[in-house]
Amino acid sequence: MRCMSWACAFAFAGSLFIGSAHAQGLRQPLSVRPAAFNYEHYLQDEVASPSDAAAAAESVVVEEAPADPESAPAAEAPAAAAPAASSGCNSCSTCAPSCCTPCCNTGCGCGGGLGEAFSLSDSLLGSCSPWTIGGWVQAGHHNKANNGNLPAFNNHPTNFNLHQGWFFVEKAAAPTNGDIDWGLRADIMYGVDGADTQAFGNTQDANNLARGYDTGWNHGIYGWALPQLYGEIAGDGWSVKAGHFYTLVGYEVVQAPQNFFYSHSYTQYNSEPFTHTGVLATYQLNDWIESYAGWTLGWDTGFDQFGDGNAWLGGFKATLSDDISVTYISTIGNFGARGDDGYMSSVVVNTALTSDIDYIFQSDFLRVDGTGEDTFGINQYLIYNVSDTLGLGTRMEWYKTDFFATNNSTSAYEWTIGANVRPHANFTVRPELRQEWVPGLNYDQTIFGVDAYVTY
Repeated sequence: MRCMSWACAFAFAGSLFIGSAHAQGLRQPLSVRPAAFNYEHYLQDEVASPSDAAAAAESVVVEEAPADPESAPAAEAPAAAAPAASSGCNSCSTCAPSCCTPCCNTGCGCGGGLGEAFSLSDSLLGSCSPWTIGGWVQAGHHNKANNGNLPAFNNHPTNFNLHQGWFFVEKAAAPTNGDIDWGLRADIMYGVDGADTQAFGNTQDANNLARGYDTGWNHGIYGWALPQLYGEIAGDGWSVKAGHFYTLVGYEVVQAPQNFFYSHSYTQYNSEPFTHTGVLATYQLNDWIESYAGWTLGWDTGFDQFGDGNAWLGGFKATLSDDISVTYISTIGNFGARGDDGYMSSVVVNTALTSDIDYIFQSDFLRVDGTGEDTFGINQYLIYNVSDTLGLGTRMEWYKTDFFATNNSTSAYEWTIGANVRPHANFTVRPELRQEWVPGLNYDQTIFGVDAYVTY
């Protein structure tokens, strides 16, 4: 079974390349590709952290396919033809920086063949408001849970679950002409992902359960969470945020619309923080290097400090060309509930092989001397944007961990193939097939899952 899985993986990857061989031409910069299936989590045209990239991505998706993530990709809305009026506009990309230009009020929609995207923010606040509101509703079904020793979000099989009912409000810091501007953001969500998104790294009560902020807002398998609540100031080439925000670490994120797959990697769920409370600064060193530096109260805390939680969070993103970016993020120090004397680093390389195919390589390393925890993961993604309405993808993962009840670290593997079917700019369906196996434990299973989300 394992040999067959690997053979199928290479066959699938090969078919993606063969299928696009006749379509290869000049490569577009990642920033101008259709947002529907662009999962570059750190690429953006404005100064912002990978976490903020998500916010930017959301606001873009809210305009094109209203979605959110604050900690995810920031892709430009796809260009669409506009009337060649006296304003000089001949494409949506011309007016993208400012929706208040005449070009953008002439029916120059960016939904392409997906239909006009509905935006709650535009409907209630207007397209030129400095405030943005939006969100999404995600629900899905999977026939089995992930390996019990290595959960990965989808922990409630056989049911049809509401995973994320999400709403956010944001005023982005948008400085102009050398001025300093302010911003803020708040997110609230409800669903079976709620407990996994709460500040579970907070100080524990007598029952060893995290307390305070949004912890304990659960009933059964469902719960509420406030994953982000922060303020921000920004100037020319820099920004500083303070409060509760998503991590910079990793490639996959919590927010459903910013991931290609319904399921998540072992690495993301088991070795990475989700949120932090602290301060984070972003500075654009030059045209191709963006730097991040911050301080946090450990991992996954909500305006609280577990013990002596106190850690560095920072790194950089280097845009080597229009087709290649490399992001390095580290967090070092006392991780709070996760343990003291910790070091965690994540490297993400995003490469555009063609205008329609992206290859992403991610490597995470985690070492916590205070607890002896030691994990290492390598994830590889191949995403093929067939059209505005269809994307195909595969993820291969090797995850080495000491979570299992063995004397030594054990290797776990998963291989996922899936599709994104997008019949409308606000609606996406994601079927997938996931194979998991742990050779050292004689564990092997196949999981089928499918979810859908509606953005607004």
